[in-house]
Amino acid sequence: MSTSDRGADEGLFERLTEGPFGKILLPAIILQSVLIGGGYATGREIVTYGAQYGAAGWLAVVGIWVGFTVMAVLTFEVARTFGVYDYKSFIEQLIGRLWPAFDVVFLVMAVLVIAIMASAAGNIMEQTIGIPYLVGVSLVVVVVGVLSYAGESFIERFKTGGTTFLYLAYVLFGVVVLTQTWGDVTAVFASGDTSYVGDASALSVLQSGVLYVGYNLVVFPAVFFALDRQTSRRESVVSGLLAGALMTIPFALTYVSFMGFYPSEEVMGASVPWLPVLESVGGPALIAFYGVVMGWTLIETSVGLIHALVDRVDENIADVGVGPLEGQTNLSSLQAGLLSVGVLVGALVLSRVGIIALVSQGYTMMAYVLIALFAVPLLTVGVVRIRNPDWGSGFFGSDGSSAATARSDD
Repeated sequence: MSTSDRGADEGLFERLTEGPFGKILLPAIILQSVLIGGGYATGREIVTYGAQYGAAGWLAVVGIWVGFTVMAVLTFEVARTFGVYDYKSFIEQLIGRLWPAFDVVFLVMAVLVIAIMASAAGNIMEQTIGIPYLVGVSLVVVVVGVLSYAGESFIERFKTGGTTFLYLAYVLFGVVVLTQTWGDVTAVFASGDTSYVGDASALSVLQSGVLYVGYNLVVFPAVFFALDRQTSRRESVVSGLLAGALMTIPFALTYVSFMGFYPSEEVMGASVPWLPVLESVGGPALIAFYGVVMGWTLIETSVGLIHALVDRVDENIADVGVGPLEGQTNLSSLQAGLLSVGVLVGALVLSRVGIIALVSQGYTMMAYVLIALFAVPLLTVGVVRIRNPDWGSGFFGSDGSSAATARSDD
């Protein structure tokens, strides 16, 4: 493709983002693209927070859909109301001077999510397409660093195409599995089978869904940079509703697919449940394709989480203006790329811990922390401040001046 052709494609995408695609669909796409890594790529997350409950797991799906939808709508509307498009400025509107706590939590959770994905993707690429573990994850480090160097516009285009590919891939996996196991799936629901965990109360299953939403709140800062195009409450709400659906459908599809193997320990107890599931219904080509999908997933999730961190440093560089950053007004492309590589290397060290322990213990612990620091303030302070933006402005870091230009409550 010639330089002029690439320029035309970039110009077309930029024009597209100024319309409904950029205002409504793109934020939902970006959230979904980052969620995939920590949310359902390996299948371990679906087992831990839904599928282990068998026929009762649909309650977790309902709780997840409601949770993601409410969080997305309120997040988009708070960002629009106050014109805050990096996570430090955003979280100040909810917890005020306590914002440094979220900095720490976000960094820890981002590294944890990437570590889990690196552990799974590296091993799966080695098993399925023959790429040695260190070679596979090193290649991912390089790609993520290059994407971070390339900047926001390129990341938006990458995520639009990449998310479409990943979404269709998981739909394909679900269709292939369900066409061969539908009778077993219906039998689980007809019998109300919850035998893997014994009796599954409605409350415990719903709580599991809430925890799933809780630890995945870490993906929301990754979307802030794409919210500045939203100018009305209608756009925030419609985009949030769409995001809630896009984020829930893959969980629901994976959950139903796994019911065809319930309560098999080979699947329910697997580090990467998708692997034995696909091995039982497909040949080497399908397994190799899953290895490619896992590598791509690691890239998508890493880029989203790290981009949010880069934006945090870039937009508030005066807060960390020491050493080589002193006197700078923003990160250079090289510094953004190096920061990305540094975070990834830290995640790769942590990735040597077992994936089941990381998911069941690390995710659950961080879910409670993120619910306390993000969800509860958003549902309380966030709702109040959407209705009355000047309320508590002395503590929450805004005098409403940015809101004056951002608000349009049609």
